[in-house]
Amino acid sequence: MKNALATLLFLFPILMGVGGDQNPALANDEQNSIEENTDPMNDTLVIKIGNKEFTATLLDNPTATAFKSMLPLTMNMTELNGNEKYFDLSKSLPTNASNPGKINAGDLLLYGSKTLVLFYEAFSTSYSYTRLGKINNPGGLKEALGSNNVVVTIELK
Repeated sequence: MKNALATLLFLFPILMGVGGDQNPALANDEQNSIEENTDPMNDTLVIKIGNKEFTATLLDNPTATAFKSMLPLTMNMTELNGNEKYFDLSKSLPTNASNPGKINAGDLLLYGSKTLVLFYEAFSTSYSYTRLGKINNPGGLKEALGSNNVVVTIELK
């Protein structure tokens, strides 16, 4: 009887979903979104490349907020690796870097604390980035960016 009672007392918090490092006041999806800072900020960006325009949504995190304060921004982005364009910002931004595992076309990320990166190809990565936002519909992005350095303007919509 003592063993059964001890087992029940041990299993009760697990069966009731209490304990662990999850906040019981939040559903699992909400907890994951907070930890990954992937909630949209509801701020829309316009990204202009030549005569093409793309819209992007900023994420709700301190890095995206600091980046937003720098807009509008026109920059000559440098080609790298046949999958991305990058630009070194004039000042450092707060970071919360992690390895995303996979990069998607249209991802707008920060490498280190000053390097803005716009990806136009999907691939797996071992590097760590801080997420800023994502182009809503990256169709045609690769063609607009081309294979050389390119002038890109980012502004709030």
